[in-house]
Amino acid sequence: MPLHRRLPKRGFTNAIFKKQHSTINVADLARLGDIDVGAKVGADEMLSAGIIRKLRKDGLRVLGNGTIDRAVHVVAQHFSKSAEAKITGAGGICEVLKP
Repeated sequence: MPLHRRLPKRGFTNAIFKKQHSTINVADLARLGDIDVGAKVGADEMLSAGIIRKLRKDGLRVLGNGTIDRAVHVVAQHFSKSAEAKITGAGGICEVLKP
């Protein structure tokens, strides 16, 4: 049997370059009960409130599932277009941080 058939097959993996974000939805922002209108909400506040379990190495990603009824200043590394539209539609601000 030839050598190339005897050796184990190894596949390509790109796992070391994979982006790892902590993700939340707009509906999760509405669960922040004690946050004032216009308050600045970042990853540390969400971590202490229990909305995210742990902060991943590439930061926080906000997705647009759900609705929000109060104006908050959200600080994250990435916003989806629908999440940004819902937050600014409620009178809030989306601030993008560089990872």
